[in-house]
Amino acid sequence: MGREEFTALLGSGTEYQGQLNFKGTVRIDGRFIGSICSEGKLILGKDANIEGTIAVSELVVHGALNGEIRVSKRTVLHQTAKVTGVLSTPLLAMEEGALLQGELLMGKEDAKKDLAAHHLNPQPEHGVHDIDSPVKQ
Repeated sequence: MGREEFTALLGSGTEYQGQLNFKGTVRIDGRFIGSICSEGKLILGKDANIEGTIAVSELVVHGALNGEIRVSKRTVLHQTAKVTGVLSTPLLAMEEGALLQGELLMGKEDAKKDLAAHHLNPQPEHGVHDIDSPVKQ
């Protein structure tokens, strides 16, 4: 297996606030607060602590992530991942031990519409229920 080349790397111990737009693959191992937008791949290392809005093509998480997350292709949560918030992705792979707390929107082609609909109408759609809510027949 070859090494993946990164467009950018925010190493462990770094802190950044603002907006990040990129092409290719970016790895973050530090703290980031703000928005990240790309058609590329975002990798969050074990020491990553991210808060904000994320819209990327592919997402790989080893660290902590809190926010609104839209992924257009696939999301991978490794054993040390801790994700909190709203995650919209068509494909999710999750290792045993990974934590996903919040809302998961899956299986639909237009993740942006799903996320926008969630904020405009917080009530569950027909056939979609919160885990804690009783299902009415």
